[in-house]
Amino acid sequence: MPTIRRGNRSTGRERRVSRTYRLPLSKLEAARRALGAATATETIERALDLIVFQRELIGGTRAMLGVRIASPDAEP
Repeated sequence: MPTIRRGNRSTGRERRVSRTYRLPLSKLEAARRALGAATATETIERALDLIVFQRELIGGTRAMLGVRIASPDAEP
């Protein structure tokens, strides 16, 4: 049966490593609830995905500075 990934940027083929982090449990639980994650690992992965996406948005916004966007309803 294939594994279903939920909007995650990582693929099942990526190399995974085991790490140990000392995080405040209250912060991890708050993030887990906010992200709707089931596990601590899923919470951390989703949070990291959001950070990467944020950087992509910032980069795209900077690239768009000075570009004029015309309304599709504007007359030619």
